Amino acid sequence: MTMTSSARQTRPITAMLLAAGRGERMRPLTDTCPKPLLQVQGKHLMQWHLEALLRGGCPQVVVNTAWLGTQIAQTFNDVFSLKPLSRLREQLLNAEHPSDLTIVYSHEGQDFGGALETAGGIVRALPELAEVFWVLAGDVFTPGFEFAQTSVDRFVASGMLAHLWLVPNPAHNPGGDFGLQPGADGLMLALNLPKDDPRPRYTYSTIGLYRRALFEAPWCDIGAGNPQGIKAPLAPLLRRAMDNQQVSAELYAGPWTDVGTPQRLAELNA
Repeated sequence: MTMTSSARQTRPITAMLLAAGRGERMRPLTDTCPKPLLQVQGKHLMQWHLEALLRGGCPQVVVNTAWLGTQIAQTFNDVFSLKPLSRLREQLLNAEHPSDLTIVYSHEGQDFGGALETAGGIVRALPELAEVFWVLAGDVFTPGFEFAQTSVDRFVASGMLAHLWLVPNPAHNPGGDFGLQPGADGLMLALNLPKDDPRPRYTYSTIGLYRRALFEAPWCDIGAGNPQGIKAPLAPLLRRAMDNQQVSAELYAGPWTDVGTPQRLAELNA
């Protein structure tokens, strides 16, 4: 298993940043550059996430790679910092948050010859993740999202297996992914709606909080650490947990773009 890190220790909260995709729809831009390294408003796309995670107090992120993954590791190395910082901001960060974000790489391309899909990649990285962790996609642009500790505390107290942020349906996903309904204790539950259900659906933003248990038996049948490199999507696990009322959700109304085509990238940079 090829995972590298300059500092390994038990973390109260960690994150998994998904960066292993080929980016077929972004070709020819992604023929020589992995999609998370494409520039959006002067920064690498995934850098926006790294900055937000660090501002939110997350000390460690696991980044999975496959297509042109060495470029990602060479660009960010194993420590990410917010520089330059004003003296006041540095004092605030040192008092309340870590000053650096440790990056651990799960090189799926090197280990298995390609990406393991979302669930397969998360199970592969699970030994480096905390009991509760963020998951986010490296090819989504959402500059205002806050990885807040209050969200983590609320999720931990809920006992749910996952908490998803949903967004209004973009033009390329008009049918949405999941529904919403009020649950106990003021929570909104994510719903796995049948196709003929008239209730509205919303699009999964790719940002969520997860509990390790969702990626272990009985919910997931992939062995610990995924040593065989099994490819598996996340949606079936989420739908199974939704059917058992184990997934909460909320709507996010801030700026959000799935940077899936050169046209969307150009619009962001216009």
